[in-house]
Amino acid sequence: MSNCALISIVDDDQAFRESLHQLVMLLGYTVESFASAADFLGSNLLSETACLVADVQMPGMTGVELHRRLVAAGRAIPTILVTAYPDEAIMDEARRNGVVCFLSKPVDADYLDRCLRSALQRSMPSEDNS
Repeated sequence: MSNCALISIVDDDQAFRESLHQLVMLLGYTVESFASAADFLGSNLLSETACLVADVQMPGMTGVELHRRLVAAGRAIPTILVTAYPDEAIMDEARRNGVVCFLSKPVDADYLDRCLRSALQRSMPSEDNS
């Protein structure tokens, strides 16, 4: 049940990042994890990432800011945001800006799996270009 699509996780909380990494691997995906948005942006995996899972609250650059920056740079990687502090205003803005899903910590594995599938469908090139 291996899926070669690369899922990149960006979260400054090491324990959560490691547990989410394990969960996504158990769901059958290839996973890379980063401690910060800067680490992700500086990696050579940007163009290979099929889906980004990022924490909303991080020092330096938030998950929302990371998503905005990627879109502005022409790299609209399907993004799932995760937070321990759900905020309706942030969630609404993120959805308007194209974020696929918004997850609360602790993450529900079934919901995460559905979000990943939805995100990966968005990352596949469309055959209908009309």
